[in-house]
Amino acid sequence: MPRADGERDTLPFLQLLPSIVTLVGLCASLTAIRFVFAERFELAALLIIFAALIDGVDGLLARRLDATSSFGAELDSLSDFVNFGVAPGLLVYQFALTDTRGFGWAFVLIYVICCCLRLARFNVNRDVPPADGRAHFTGVPAPAGAMLGLLPVFLSLAEVVEMRDLPALVAAWVGLVGILMISRLRTFSPKSLRIPRDKAIWVLIGAVAIIGLMFTRFWLLMAVADAIYAAILAASVARLRRRRTKDKEWTSPQ
Repeated sequence: MPRADGERDTLPFLQLLPSIVTLVGLCASLTAIRFVFAERFELAALLIIFAALIDGVDGLLARRLDATSSFGAELDSLSDFVNFGVAPGLLVYQFALTDTRGFGWAFVLIYVICCCLRLARFNVNRDVPPADGRAHFTGVPAPAGAMLGLLPVFLSLAEVVEMRDLPALVAAWVGLVGILMISRLRTFSPKSLRIPRDKAIWVLIGAVAIIGLMFTRFWLLMAVADAIYAAILAASVARLRRRRTKDKEWTSPQ
């Protein structure tokens, strides 16, 4: 729109860059859905992983370029619903649950709706100051939830276990991941990670090993990463139960 002084109102291109990155991730997930229906499951999974990898890039760019906006935040949230809710749910269903006569679809719906609820809760609490103490997420973040939900696909593609022969287990797993996303469980945040200086060399060596696996046994790497994250979640659940038990003992009448 022209301004009052007759000059055209302009916007620097760099201000649009975060939204462009968001749309790249969205296009990747929409294309993944296309490949799901073509039964090209490896390509579909790769595109969802790509969307997860660049998920944080748009927010980082927006902060670095001072290009944060309500429009960008809403666009990012809507894209995340497709990237980490709809696309993974359809992939898992088409990959392993089509023969369950609707039973599997019910659990996929639970997963997708839980992802939507989690993102809605995040939007509502977006401006709430972070809690004191170690940085953490409340519930499993949507990108991590997508990767966990795809674990049956990773296991099958890595030829560890053919999860298509275990549809009931796949359905239960997908439903559980959905519940974890809307839970109040404190989960790991990369912001809380601190590396001792004398251990930094081992982190670099580990990174080289991971890069090597990316080019040789990629699906196995994804399955192992999911297993490690699931173990961290299990430890968090165990700590929460111990804390609640102690609180009950402390407050119970003597």
